[in-house]
Amino acid sequence: MGIELSPAHFLYTGPLLTATPALAAVTMGPKGTFWAAAFALSISVATATFNQAWGSQQVYTNFLAILLVSAASIMTSSAISTRREEQLDQIRRIAVAAQGVLLRPLPARLGPMRASSMYLAAEAGAQIGGDLYAAVQTRYGVRILMGDVRGKGLPAVRSAAAVLGAFREAAHYEEELAEVISHCAAAFRRECALPGAVDEQAECFVTAVVAQVPEGPVIQMVNRGHPPPLLLRQGKVQALVPTTPLPPLGLEEFISGPPAKPESYPFVPGDRLLLHTDGVIEARNRDNDFFALPEAMEAVYAHNPPEFLDQLHQALIRHTEASLADDVAMILLDRLDEDVEAAATSPSDGRD
Repeated sequence: MGIELSPAHFLYTGPLLTATPALAAVTMGPKGTFWAAAFALSISVATATFNQAWGSQQVYTNFLAILLVSAASIMTSSAISTRREEQLDQIRRIAVAAQGVLLRPLPARLGPMRASSMYLAAEAGAQIGGDLYAAVQTRYGVRILMGDVRGKGLPAVRSAAAVLGAFREAAHYEEELAEVISHCAAAFRRECALPGAVDEQAECFVTAVVAQVPEGPVIQMVNRGHPPPLLLRQGKVQALVPTTPLPPLGLEEFISGPPAKPESYPFVPGDRLLLHTDGVIEARNRDNDFFALPEAMEAVYAHNPPEFLDQLHQALIRHTEASLADDVAMILLDRLDEDVEAAATSPSDGRD
């Protein structure tokens, strides 16, 4: 446009304007291509008026070329956009199927507890990542795993799968809870040893907490560098911080002394326990403030675990304005009264 309005306006810039919609179609969507075409056409009109070139064959030829290229560019951009949406939908479907295999939904009832889980991926279009969780009913009680693999992408997913597979197997035949998490650590080290499994410049570790709910009003835990679970009792939240901090899986060289024994905490009927990854507590708002998870838990009034997690999810979305910087995984466990548990498990005698 500067050339057309300058003394050098005798230089013909029509081909440059004609190429504008075509170039826009490569990087912009249909709307962006439309506005690029309108911009090129408006410049042609302005320069033709300024140079008093109306009536010349060159001007009308340039207008016709811009119109034809614009129409073709908009149709091409629309086709590319549709194809990209179809590919993204396919990726989402594959990710949802993979998530169903890797992160199996928790049953509504786990032994003496009601349970629910939630996973939120930070990456657009993704459904799975480095966060992991599992819960199984065993002869030793209900055993739960919550963890977070350092890193992103397929290497993190493969590491999460290795840890989950080891947990689901060891949870059933290892009597000691510390041995269960040792199997998870061994599986993770084997995965990290594979060529190309992790970034050579990055540390390879997984923060994890393994919990067990045996008979009796207690919960046992082994925490390997993971954010402490939060216990909600009578409207107040308490963090179950381990007395002896342990390093994450993959950093066993920093452990000195005998294997750590599980720590026990009271877990009585009416208690509500939340296991989560650091994507929850490290979520920030536009003022760079962290999400206050304990306060959010105390502010939620919900009867069952799914509703409770849904309200926490809504509070997290409001805090971050729907812009998560990291994946989020949560498990909520409600300890039931023994009378409620017995009523739910006892068979009907057939009497009115």
